[in-house]
Amino acid sequence: MKYEAYMQRCIELAQNGAGNVSPNPMVGAVVVYDDKIIGEGYHQLYGEAHAEVNAIKSVKEKSLLSEATIYVSLEPCAHFGKTPPCSNLIIESKIPNVVIGCSDPFAQVAGKGIEKLKAAGIKVSMGVLEKECLELNKRFFTFHEKKRPYIILKWAQSQDGFMDKKRTDTCPTINWITHPNTKQLTHKWRSEEDAILIGKNTAINDNPELTTRAVDGKNPIRIVIDRKLELSKDLKIFNSVSKTIILNEFENKENGSILHQKVDFESFFDVLWSICTENDIISLIVEGGAFTLNQFIEKELWDEARVLTGKPFFAEGVKAPLLNLEPAEQFTFGKDKITYYIK
Repeated sequence: MKYEAYMQRCIELAQNGAGNVSPNPMVGAVVVYDDKIIGEGYHQLYGEAHAEVNAIKSVKEKSLLSEATIYVSLEPCAHFGKTPPCSNLIIESKIPNVVIGCSDPFAQVAGKGIEKLKAAGIKVSMGVLEKECLELNKRFFTFHEKKRPYIILKWAQSQDGFMDKKRTDTCPTINWITHPNTKQLTHKWRSEEDAILIGKNTAINDNPELTTRAVDGKNPIRIVIDRKLELSKDLKIFNSVSKTIILNEFENKENGSILHQKVDFESFFDVLWSICTENDIISLIVEGGAFTLNQFIEKELWDEARVLTGKPFFAEGVKAPLLNLEPAEQFTFGKDKITYYIK
């Protein structure tokens, strides 16, 4: 039971790195001596010290390490990357016991950290709160195991299942569905993912900026499908607050924060995964429109969906996608209903 309590603390610490450590995983670590936590840390920023380093560094009485146990939510790394191997530091610190939540699928780790610790005579225990540790880094695991980003579909719909009214000369403007306060939640979601993708029609109809301006968080990379290069350069997606990748049939061109990427649309998803790999994108939120969302659904290329249902009734218009699944979770946020689906 104590094992689980300490591992739960590792998970809580790791979550502090959300939005700041990708494409690395979120990791937390605690050092325990005589049933008391004497040090703790988490991976705070990509390229900087890992959780184990910060936890060991925080221990005031270093002499206690030789009788301590370090708990870590993910297998300690065994390779030199932007930082030295954490398994080496644990060995050098003479920590005799290591408790690990789950192993690391990354090819340069993948059991090598565990092997190195055991070879040094360290007792290694595995699988404590493993399910929770796997859930913590579902984006990282999906990227390395499925060779594509973790994909979140997100849309707002009316009470009667429409994403938008039909745009006409008499109804040309945005038809807001959710309450303005819900914007903070959706912008928080954006801050937690590496990139956000929309189709051409959404860019034209809604002119979104696709940033996290309503919260304190990093802006995702913006990916826009503009097959025939029809978008006006006056749209907000062409501002310089975040990198924007325009997927098109004609040209590769880079101009400041705007990158035009030529794509073979016959193999669109394979090319998209390559672009994501090149840009360290391990998670992608797809915000529309209906055609783009349905392409991901039809190919079964998604991991979760977040559907926001507002108060309006539209009676007609653009039908929202339909998922033939039971919701994993439903809750009310202000005046709107949020439904989660897990594939």
